[in-house]
Amino acid sequence: MVCGNLLILFVPANSSTVRYLLSLICPLMTALPLAAQQDYPITPVSFSEVRIQDDFWQPKIRTNHEVTIAIAKSQESGRIDNFRMAAGRMEGAFCTEYPFDDSDIYKIIEAASYSLQTFPDAGMEAQVDSLIELVAAAQEPDGYLYTTRTIGENVHPWAGNERWELVHELSHELYNLGHLYEAAVAHYRATGKRSLLDVAIKSADLVDATFGAKKLRDYPGHQEVELGLVKLFRVTGEQRYLDLAKFFLDVRGRPGVGNPKQYDQSHLPVTEQSAAVGHAVRGAYMWTAMADVAAITGDSAYRRAIDRIWHDIVDSKYYLNGGIGATGSGEAFGDAYELPNMTAYAETCAGVGVVRWNHRLFLMTGESKYIDVLERSLYNNVLDGVSLSGDHFFYPNPLASMGQHERREWFGCACCPPNVARTLPSMPEYIYAFRDEDIYVNMYVSSETEVKVEGTPIRLQQESGFPWEGTVRLSVDPESPVQARLRLRVPGYVRNAPTPGDLYRYADPELPAFTVTVNGSIVPVTTDDTGYLTLDRTWRPGDRVEVDLPFAVHAVRADDRVSADSGRVAYERGPLVYAAEWADNDGEVLNLIVDESTPVRAEKSGELGGVYVLRGQAKSVARQLDGTLTTSAAKPLTLIPYHLWNNRGPGEMAVWLPTTVESAQPAPAPTLTYTSTITSSLDDAKPLIALRDQLLPKHSNDHSIPYFHWWPRKDSREWIQLDFPALANVSKVSVYWFDDGPDGGCRIPADWHVEYRTGDGWSPVEANGDYPIAKDELNTVTFSTVQTDGIRLLVDLPEDFAAGLYEVILE
Repeated sequence: MVCGNLLILFVPANSSTVRYLLSLICPLMTALPLAAQQDYPITPVSFSEVRIQDDFWQPKIRTNHEVTIAIAKSQESGRIDNFRMAAGRMEGAFCTEYPFDDSDIYKIIEAASYSLQTFPDAGMEAQVDSLIELVAAAQEPDGYLYTTRTIGENVHPWAGNERWELVHELSHELYNLGHLYEAAVAHYRATGKRSLLDVAIKSADLVDATFGAKKLRDYPGHQEVELGLVKLFRVTGEQRYLDLAKFFLDVRGRPGVGNPKQYDQSHLPVTEQSAAVGHAVRGAYMWTAMADVAAITGDSAYRRAIDRIWHDIVDSKYYLNGGIGATGSGEAFGDAYELPNMTAYAETCAGVGVVRWNHRLFLMTGESKYIDVLERSLYNNVLDGVSLSGDHFFYPNPLASMGQHERREWFGCACCPPNVARTLPSMPEYIYAFRDEDIYVNMYVSSETEVKVEGTPIRLQQESGFPWEGTVRLSVDPESPVQARLRLRVPGYVRNAPTPGDLYRYADPELPAFTVTVNGSIVPVTTDDTGYLTLDRTWRPGDRVEVDLPFAVHAVRADDRVSADSGRVAYERGPLVYAAEWADNDGEVLNLIVDESTPVRAEKSGELGGVYVLRGQAKSVARQLDGTLTTSAAKPLTLIPYHLWNNRGPGEMAVWLPTTVESAQPAPAPTLTYTSTITSSLDDAKPLIALRDQLLPKHSNDHSIPYFHWWPRKDSREWIQLDFPALANVSKVSVYWFDDGPDGGCRIPADWHVEYRTGDGWSPVEANGDYPIAKDELNTVTFSTVQTDGIRLLVDLPEDFAAGLYEVILE
């Protein structure tokens, strides 16, 4: 609770957890009396107490500090100006695209607060202080904080006419506040300053006075405030903040509350849910909050629900790159085993959610399978979200590309860059943990830290070759002899289990032996049911442990029910998934086929800052104009770590490589469409690649192959233009329309027409009948032959929807 300027902390009786939670606040607080409170039985070693010393993570964390924490970018995009206007310091109207843009400022403050604990930086701290002063000035007297409404001009339509009116829809009022509360705790933890914490407490008191069982019974349309409220509870000891977090979870799916739907996981009460459905980021944040509340309250119904959902994901909805969310339509989970590659969404924010959720599940259970998932998502999905230079970002993280994907400097919806920025500096918190006499080493990263067992300080120093080599040397240096159990995680890829469950398996199942030595003497290697190798002994100053984990190159196969990966293999080594990229393979990789019996070896390379690449062989398949396929002789194949693709420009990429001609994607035949230059009424040319890939969908809502669309435009005339390399005769145009109804924003068009170029102008073709407009089939119009060097499609969008298409065929 808060009493004047004195903050009294209510923390668990477990001494390990006490020490961790005390790190959240001023060191002077350690002398205060503590009230017992249940929490996670295992305590992570705070990232501020872990010093990274490797050449993989440490440079990324530094680049994040120097480049990625882009306060200037928030200024350029207008997000800071929104706060200035809300504070009355400048005139104008709400000037960014979404009402949740406030949250990006809070995430940047959180990221900077974490980073300042590793890299003291007076300049950055001054910028953060300035931002916090502006946030405080933008807060209304009663604690309300939501710039689009406070500004009052150009109020975003998602906000509604009154406070909280559309909180269960898209207003994001509570979502923003969740990030505010997380940032406030992070800033207080880093600096001891209360400036943002006081803003957060004032806001949370208003929310608590507004929502509740006998107040406004509604829930946040985008989960996040629950996480922030739990953090505020841990810092302040205010039980009502924890109760409010639980209320927001429990009220979801209740009769007469909000507008229940799968999209935001409000279709059922949270304890009755068993499947991962709807928006992936919303779900991951909710399940993380449920884990927090369950740890503190002991709510077993929460634990059972998140366990069921976790199994649904890892058993049928988890990408090999650690991503979740199969489709961009609703940024959502698909059906079980629906895991398309080129149109995979696997949003970076969802990857961050997977990491945080699985860390909580480990702290709750001590089972290494959750760290297996965390590690895969962190090394592959989250790291893929940011370029090597730290200044370009992916929003979705597909597992295949024709070159239409490219990291961007920023986004209108810019949730992902600051999410990466706050994840990287806090990553060291995932390495070590402790409980009583147990010391967990969860990730192998060169680093040092200190823990205490029965009051005896133990200095741990780790030298690791990860993620390139499996050799680990660990110094265990207690101040005096002490009995402790050192629990070393044995990763799933060492135990022939690429992921928990049977969704993925190694095509070459071997169980290579590995050795563990203590002070040079080999000790027995026994992995327990939780996935850890335990060294239970009396540790003495100067003790040394060495582990040599095998880093074999594995070919991975997916469950046969994953149709997108049927007849294909992927390759991984250690924690890293690998991909074939254009820059190493003569510009093309989608048409490659591999023989999984052909050896693939790891080799050190100076590419991409110094990595291990994989070398093998592949053949290429090409389609001819007569429809036949030709296969080349074997040629060299190079694979790079997946998270590094697109650092050398856009082009083809594939994680899953075909093993047969039948499962291959042949290089397209040189048809008139394929050899044309295609442009459209949109500025972005990359999605137009889909129109000439010679892939026809199964139906008009097929998300397994690329498509082009005009969303969010509607009720307008749009166009697609094909410029030929030379004059050609054309008498037939076929198109396949994209329509993601009833839930998506695209429908078949209201009308369409074909024009051909005549000199400097365009003329309509003389069509033989009406223009067909139908779903789930090619729509073909024939006309009198024209000789031209260009064809243009005019497309009239429906009044309330956009339109799109998969393919254009000219004959």
